[in-house]
Amino acid sequence: MGSSSGLFTEAMAQMAAGVAVVTVRDGRDDLGVTVTSLTSVSLDPPLVLVGLGSSSYPAEVLLRRDRWAVSLLADGQQAIASRFAASGRPGARLLLSGVAHHRGPYSDALVVDGGVAAIEVETAQVVPAGDHTLFIGEVLAVDYVDAGKTPFVRLRSRYRPVR
Repeated sequence: MGSSSGLFTEAMAQMAAGVAVVTVRDGRDDLGVTVTSLTSVSLDPPLVLVGLGSSSYPAEVLLRRDRWAVSLLADGQQAIASRFAASGRPGARLLLSGVAHHRGPYSDALVVDGGVAAIEVETAQVVPAGDHTLFIGEVLAVDYVDAGKTPFVRLRSRYRPVR
């Protein structure tokens, strides 16, 4: 059986993935992107990995800015995920208008409140991988954890709460 991109995409869609928003401050502007390609890499030191399309503006900015934040979304935050996934989206401050958030003290990036967790990260390694760039970041701080909230995931190409 071949490995056409359509079949590959369908195969990978069978695995549930947490939905998160990666944010970074670029000078006077803030930007962010919805990701499902976030994973823990190491406990000592604490490292995470996020994959971004190499030709995307967020990837370009993360190559210039070492510090960023990741907000792991909770059920009920579907609108935030959709806003940060839309093409041609405005800056993160506009996308978070009316949504509780704060600026992370370590990354200076916007952190979405009300999720299941949020971390601040500093890029430790950048790895080109096909049409994506992998950013491996050392966790500078865990901003918050709310284990009482239901995580928000993507499965079979749809956003879903964990039931």
